Amino acid sequence: MSSKISLTRYLVEQQRIDGHIPSELRLLLEVVARACKSISQAVNKGALGGVLGTAGSENVQGEVQKKLDIIANEVLIEANEWGGHLAAMASEEMDSIYVVPNRYPKGEYLLLFDPLDGSSNIDVNVSIGTIFSVLKKGNDNPTMVEPVSEKDFLQRGSQQVAAGYCVYGPQTTLVLTVGDGVAMFTLDREQGSFVLTQENVQIPADTKEFAINMSNMRHWDEPVKRYIDECLQGKEGPRAKDFNMRWVASMVADVHRILTRGGVFMYPWDKREPNKPGKLRLMYEANPMSWLVEQAAGAATNGRQRILDIQPTSLHERVSVILGSKNEVERVTAYHAKV
Repeated sequence: MSSKISLTRYLVEQQRIDGHIPSELRLLLEVVARACKSISQAVNKGALGGVLGTAGSENVQGEVQKKLDIIANEVLIEANEWGGHLAAMASEEMDSIYVVPNRYPKGEYLLLFDPLDGSSNIDVNVSIGTIFSVLKKGNDNPTMVEPVSEKDFLQRGSQQVAAGYCVYGPQTTLVLTVGDGVAMFTLDREQGSFVLTQENVQIPADTKEFAINMSNMRHWDEPVKRYIDECLQGKEGPRAKDFNMRWVASMVADVHRILTRGGVFMYPWDKREPNKPGKLRLMYEANPMSWLVEQAAGAATNGRQRILDIQPTSLHERVSVILGSKNEVERVTAYHAKV
């Protein structure tokens, strides 16, 4: 690129030239980006900032919280509650929704986030990230006359108006869609701003890489076992090519790799908790990541249907996830249809 394009300029052009986003959404996304910069600073300090280790508490999922989980959650709430763009927020780390206090003006948007995805990797200095999704308040209550409630958040992923993630790795990278493709921004620490480094991100339709936790293989359903077994057979098997396996145990890192060079990410249903449709959260992880992947010419299903078409029934609903290179996702989905 001949000149650096900041995130602010990119969003202004989306608003002014292309007409894809209103000004209130642009301002909201800028605030989210600033919050991600603050989280990035805390992550980078690590032990020097006294932020490693567990907090001695559990979230609504029954998972032990890391200190950085709580810090990131607080940063996102404090950054976004006063701007006048939001009616409420929801987080993977909170039991219920967080309604913007009455002392602040309220907007028409709803923000959902996983404040720190991949928490198990914090203490070992592996890439982690923040995932976020933006919805618009339902048409049945556009002026906020009625108090915002959990049911306002229960919208299909196809109704998102913006989604993205920020990965805290060797570089801090913000990946964003507002429904017009996927753009990547890298944090320029000297200037203190996110700078556009890639536009129109495209995931190759074919791949030789898959990402899955192989230690759970004995618990998988037959369609998933069949797919992975064929990959492992390599050139001698029905796929007639060798595959590589990658698994970071951080959805942000695994999806970022797929957006960068292709691949398929799978976190399927398994027999350990048969009554749960999956492990990942539909609202905080699967929906925003699926929209990003689709906007980059990939595909995302739960094995049987498009993730963005799933109607949520609860705030912390879980789902099976298969996403990435389109042809591979369609193959796994077809295997499920034959069962």
